[in-house]
Amino acid sequence: MSSSWLVTGSGGMLGQDVLARLARDGESAVGLDRKALDITDADAVRRAVEEHSPAVIVNCAAWTAVDDAEAQEDEALRINGDGPRLLAEACAEHGIVLLQVSTDYVFDGVAGAPYQEDAPTGPRSAYGRTKLAGEQAVLSLLPGTGYVVRTAWLYGAGGGNFVRTMIKLEGVKDTLDVVDDQRGQPTWTADLADRLVRLGQGALAGTAPAGVYHGTSGGETTWFGFTRAIFEGLGADPERVRPTTSAAFARPAPRPAYSVLGHDRWTRAGIEPIRDWREALAEALPSLHGTP
Repeated sequence: MSSSWLVTGSGGMLGQDVLARLARDGESAVGLDRKALDITDADAVRRAVEEHSPAVIVNCAAWTAVDDAEAQEDEALRINGDGPRLLAEACAEHGIVLLQVSTDYVFDGVAGAPYQEDAPTGPRSAYGRTKLAGEQAVLSLLPGTGYVVRTAWLYGAGGGNFVRTMIKLEGVKDTLDVVDDQRGQPTWTADLADRLVRLGQGALAGTAPAGVYHGTSGGETTWFGFTRAIFEGLGADPERVRPTTSAAFARPAPRPAYSVLGHDRWTRAGIEPIRDWREALAEALPSLHGTP
């Protein structure tokens, strides 16, 4: 069997949207969820690549339990660091383009202006360190065909996420206290999937330079501001959402206070950056009601 695209971690929220986006373009694609492919198994990776002969691999497989990674960093590193390395090695051997999905957590989260694609990294959590290891493996092994796409604050129809939680809580809580001292860019997985597909197509066409891209929405807000916008979109009173601080929700892994990313590199690939987060949220909300 031959396919143009292989999507790992295809059972996840982003992986589902990538496959849906590829289908809309009529691209030949195969999705492998974590049961079908363990990306930390070198033999399994090699077999998958040989069986499906993809031109592009989109790696959506990841350890995403940020807090659990603090106590299980070695296991998180296997999935977020070793897995991308094994994929990159296979891609190098067979001349395959690799799109590696990464995170804002590779930065220190203390900047006062958007982190550009070439900004120095400095992760403060185990999760961030493991994702950075994956980035470094892809970029070093695939200098001409490796792409790292950092994203953040993802939500979508294919899984549990912050927006779904807020929709549920709006129906059962009179008021909500939400953190107002962390700034970022809520990003709809459908928008990110579109850019991943277009980036892969650009890679094959020779119009998209390899390297790091930032796949987050335009604009910025806090979790508090995001929740108010969700309430407004639901027709609920946004005044029911009250601001609080990160100290009220202590967690094992530190959260970036500022994780706004710059998007300058997309123009070099002839692709416009993702639209403003408010516009995306308005379109996404109807698909997010209920439990997946």
